[in-house]
Amino acid sequence: MRTNDEQSADRERAIPPEQIDVETRLKAVNRELDEIGVELSRLNARRKKLLELKEKLRIQKQQEQSNIIAKKDWESEEFGWSKEVRRVLKEIFHMADFRAQQLATINALLAKQNVLLLAPTGGGKSLCYQLPAVVSKGITLVVSPLISLMEDQVWALKKLGIRAEYLCGTSEKELVSAVHKYLRDGDDGNLKILFVTPERINRSARFKTALQKCYNIKKLAQIAIDEVHCCSQWGHDFRTDYKELGIFKTLFPDVPILGVTATATTKVISDVQKMLQLSECLTLNAPFNRPNLYYHVLEKPNDKEELYDLLADLLKRRYHGMSGIIYTFTVKETAEISTELLQREVKVLPYHGQNMDPKQRSRTHQKWIDNEIQAVVATTAFGMGIDKPDVRFVIHHTMSKTMENFYQESGRAGRDGKRADCILLYRLADMFRISTMSFSEYGGLDNLYSMVKYCINGKDCRRVLISRHFAEVWDDTHCDKLCDRCFFKDRVQLPEQDITGHYQTLLAIIRRAQTLQTKLTALKLVDAWYHKGSPKNRLETPPPLLDRFIGEQIVAHLLVNGYLKEDFQITPYSTFSYIVKGPAIPSSDSFRFQGARVLRIPKDSLKSIMRNDPANSTTITEDVELVSVSSNASFVSNRSAVSTSTPKRKAVDCSDREETSSMRSEASEISFSSTLLNGHSRKEGRKRRKNGSTSSSSNEIKEDLNASKSFNETTLTAKNASNSTIDKAEVDDDEDVQFVPNQDEVIVIS
Repeated sequence: MRTNDEQSADRERAIPPEQIDVETRLKAVNRELDEIGVELSRLNARRKKLLELKEKLRIQKQQEQSNIIAKKDWESEEFGWSKEVRRVLKEIFHMADFRAQQLATINALLAKQNVLLLAPTGGGKSLCYQLPAVVSKGITLVVSPLISLMEDQVWALKKLGIRAEYLCGTSEKELVSAVHKYLRDGDDGNLKILFVTPERINRSARFKTALQKCYNIKKLAQIAIDEVHCCSQWGHDFRTDYKELGIFKTLFPDVPILGVTATATTKVISDVQKMLQLSECLTLNAPFNRPNLYYHVLEKPNDKEELYDLLADLLKRRYHGMSGIIYTFTVKETAEISTELLQREVKVLPYHGQNMDPKQRSRTHQKWIDNEIQAVVATTAFGMGIDKPDVRFVIHHTMSKTMENFYQESGRAGRDGKRADCILLYRLADMFRISTMSFSEYGGLDNLYSMVKYCINGKDCRRVLISRHFAEVWDDTHCDKLCDRCFFKDRVQLPEQDITGHYQTLLAIIRRAQTLQTKLTALKLVDAWYHKGSPKNRLETPPPLLDRFIGEQIVAHLLVNGYLKEDFQITPYSTFSYIVKGPAIPSSDSFRFQGARVLRIPKDSLKSIMRNDPANSTTITEDVELVSVSSNASFVSNRSAVSTSTPKRKAVDCSDREETSSMRSEASEISFSSTLLNGHSRKEGRKRRKNGSTSSSSNEIKEDLNASKSFNETTLTAKNASNSTIDKAEVDDDEDVQFVPNQDEVIVIS
């Protein structure tokens, strides 16, 4: 039998001589191209390694330079400006002393040093550029991302007698012209601090010209960039216009730059330094723990009426006479929630940045600052940097998109250092409302999943979870029982359980749906697991002996850890999230899960603050405790399987029906009564609200609400409320778990 070489030689002899040379050359060219390809791959790999090494060396050099600068004693009060700094602190800002890293930041900035300051929300970052602006000669420019932030700070500064203005897209032409003139003339007698958005800097040649003239006559004192993490593509709120701020060091090389943020990793800070061209920069970190804030996660009721009742109950009873913020996800929800709470006799107004009249937005903001309304119902466009010291509660109607956002938003509470509550309402469905909008963003899903992990964690201190995210080292001793997990640490906890069987059942349901050529959302998947919804999606195996709220936590746990995966389908009208098998492979140790019990907010709350505050004359009832109304149940664990009968629902209603003109007026003593909330009473309550039975919401507030809406809705009507007979039920003071299951649910723990 002939060999391959012999056969090849025969084929070559059969090729005409003139073609042999072409074939040989073609093979040679291909061989050379292959060799070049291999060499290019090697060089590209080498180039990649060198670029990584270059970046590491650049960061190392920056750190070494920062360390050299940091060796100086910036906390000293032996600088030439130290006496003036102390005087301004006490006489103008009315503060007795500095908070962590404030003095060091101020000294470094006055010494013409670039500074990046990482400090917690409420840590006093704004003072670090406001005080040097007063002490320095010239005008200080502050770049700020939000109108509400600038508006709030300008109001506060003017009250202190400091000349400040802000420019945004809605600023009147007369003000814009006056500010440009002050800049061109370097008139720090009429303008000390100017707040602008990054968009105005990048898109207004006239403004940049005026700023350049201010610099040329040496009247540009310093530049501060608030929320500086927005400069970095690795930051959670990257904004394109922030990226262009690197021009400052090119145009104004000897003007010191201060960047402040409450949320930035080491990678983000390094990227910020690079983008802003801060070759020499002092980086300062203040502790992120806010020891006066209490963190609590509540189950969010599925029924909207129960949800509104819960919010009204919180504001009328637990936070009566106190100021706060309710954060929600969409503009539409701000109006819906405001309308429902007004009908429940709670003074609130919506606040958002989309299609809302600027004057109306400012009026709402001012009413809240002056305590004419109890709370604003806001999107995240409100509150970044808001310096209202007496905010006693921040309620998240919908969880935040990221841990950074949650930390900032909840940090609006307790800026006076007194106890304040940060309440988050969690429900699985909200996860997909957010994921379908953020999955295309860089790191959008990872950020959201970190937030979900915080909500469903059943054993760890909330502060520990926050500190892990920001790479700080805290333990539960830093908490002092100021979170729901630590406060109830000694109570019975749900057992940690192996969820392998549940995972296999869920995969079998998904495979069945694929066989039937249907797709399952997460909620349809849970329905099929619990033998609800469409019969075709169910298995023959019995439903799990778990409360549905815990079942939803298990599904969320599988999703955020990659055992299940969201499959996004985009249509012309919406984006849908379907559930498929994920890439993660379970292991014996990682496939255990401890569900989170839903706990009542403890009694030890804010009454002592109100009682000790001479400015507040509200009478506090001693025996008030919240019992949340919810559509699902949490349960007490036992070593063996335990079945419990369905307990009665509990709710607390408020019988206060007094007329009030504003939140600052003196409130009469309020009496509270408990009620068993059955189906009939809920229907009656809905009928009363549909008929417009509200008494304490003023016409002015209702007019503000209607004026703020960008879509048509039925306007509120005001009628005298009829007193209804309420059945009373005792609240068990020892009960720390909400027992509110549906009638057809059986609660069993294995």
